[in-house]
Amino acid sequence: MKIDILTIFPEIFQSGYLQTGILGKAIQRNLININVVNIRDFADDPHRSTDDRPYGGGEGMVMKPEPVVKAVESLDKGGGKSIKVLMSPQGEKFDQALAWQLAKYDRLVLICGRYEGVDERVKELCVDKEISIGDYVLSGGELAALVVIDAVARLIPGVLGNYDSAVEDSFKDGLLEHPHYTRPRVFRGKSVPDVLLSGDHEKIRLWRRKEALRRTALRRPDLLARARLDEKDRKMLKDLGFEVNLGGKN
Repeated sequence: MKIDILTIFPEIFQSGYLQTGILGKAIQRNLININVVNIRDFADDPHRSTDDRPYGGGEGMVMKPEPVVKAVESLDKGGGKSIKVLMSPQGEKFDQALAWQLAKYDRLVLICGRYEGVDERVKELCVDKEISIGDYVLSGGELAALVVIDAVARLIPGVLGNYDSAVEDSFKDGLLEHPHYTRPRVFRGKSVPDVLLSGDHEKIRLWRRKEALRRTALRRPDLLARARLDEKDRKMLKDLGFEVNLGGKN
């Protein structure tokens, strides 16, 4: 996958997070190609200005349309199926299902806004989708872009050592993931559940499903309303003392 990042602070992406861990290895192996574009390079004044006062008055500054649109238009037209995304608090909330959708593209263009946002005409001329990572305000879209890159990259075949790890992650079917344990068997008086040591794969599968349902009902009952649940899941929840329709505990 090729990922183009349009920003007025390219240095954020040129050192640090993208060069470490899973993402760093994916870039080294050419599974992900990162192209950082400085929007200031497309400003048409000596000061390389990318913002101006808003029409109609008000506080703050707004990113000008010319440099942003020109930056998008400067991108090469190759790269297969692509989507242009504006990181915006007004966008569709980012979740695992949306990450899976974005992972199907060959090319992902991420536009990072700043200040009070971008001129509305940018959205009309060169944006396919607006995405928000949550109901809060950041100083700019760069951190949000890194979140999207990390979540999407994990879903690209070859990025993780075991692709099934991505498939089994939390939210894959609308539920939080079950608890995980590793060695030692006993740590400070806390033991690994016996079922995980039994070698009975069916019992382990059922335990993990039950714990995923329990954890979701306790921590994120809002997810149950849209989770993919069958009759066995509903029975498990009932046995645990949870009412699926209400999303809470009896």
